[in-house]
Amino acid sequence: MSFFGKLKERLFKSSSRIEKGVEALVEEGAEEPAAAPPEPAPAAAEEPAENAPKAGLLSRLSGLAGRSGEPRRVLDDAMLESLEELLISADLGVETALKVAANMAEGRFGRRLSSEEIRTLLAAEIAAILEPVARPLPIYAKKPQVVLVVGVNGSGKTTTIGKLASQFRAAGKSVIIAAGDTFRAAAVEQLQIWGERAGVPVLTAAQGADPASLAFDAMARAEAEGADLLLIDTAGRLQNREDLMAELAKIVRVIRKRDPQAPHNTLLVLDATTGQNALSQVEIFRRIANVTGLVMTKLDGTAKGGVLVALADRFGLPIHAIGVGEGIDDLAPFDPEEFARALTGLAD
Repeated sequence: MSFFGKLKERLFKSSSRIEKGVEALVEEGAEEPAAAPPEPAPAAAEEPAENAPKAGLLSRLSGLAGRSGEPRRVLDDAMLESLEELLISADLGVETALKVAANMAEGRFGRRLSSEEIRTLLAAEIAAILEPVARPLPIYAKKPQVVLVVGVNGSGKTTTIGKLASQFRAAGKSVIIAAGDTFRAAAVEQLQIWGERAGVPVLTAAQGADPASLAFDAMARAEAEGADLLLIDTAGRLQNREDLMAELAKIVRVIRKRDPQAPHNTLLVLDATTGQNALSQVEIFRRIANVTGLVMTKLDGTAKGGVLVALADRFGLPIHAIGVGEGIDDLAPFDPEEFARALTGLAD
């Protein structure tokens, strides 16, 4: 199955909500086609055809729409308000939903549109918001390029690091992983499994050891070996726990003692199922760790995928990749048009 197919399949609830919602709105307010004229009497049929009134262009078009069976609805204030509510329910957030709907309606207000036309227009407006932020993780000449990966508990940081390491290794880059989540043995084991698959060394420390110290030592080894990339995992943190966030700030300070420019990238991994809560996560992690880019995981049919549009609209941070499953190929560069079409339930 293509990545688009996986994306649409995993975004089923989100795309289904928009697709079925738009169809319902159009059918609810669709104009009834004009009733067919009665069969003419035999005598009337003998009258010259030029005496019969000619149908206007609008009525002929309406007749064609009626024969095709495709309902259409006038894009008026009521329809626009319903579309806004539908987009909010798909987790785009109030501000972004209003913007998307308004842009879609510009120059089209009063027109009769079908469900597919509306969804195509919505997809185009969503893609326009996402396009400026769709950028792959930049690779620098600097060695080692230090990539710090942060996020809350269960967001998918460890799996994302493993997939990135494997993909970069396959692209010919030398990679080292630092298992900085020293409080969770399962995270270390998971990274070691990924490291074995990809042929990437994984540096570990005793459980409960200082993660900032491990990060410092990992930088020393990466420098000594001339590694291209050093990926540093961190423990999951709740953005409302000041002690945990202070510990993350300490890791950043210690890294900068060895290289004032590091970390060169700070990736915030977000769980799509958190919905609008992702906005507050970005705000806090950006303040503490100077987040430079986003990765969104678990786009698995939770009807929360629309939050990615809200994130792009509010923060403008690069979206490097999205994840739609557990396999290595299920983490892919972010394609805004593909995502927008999948979100709105359009075909490939």
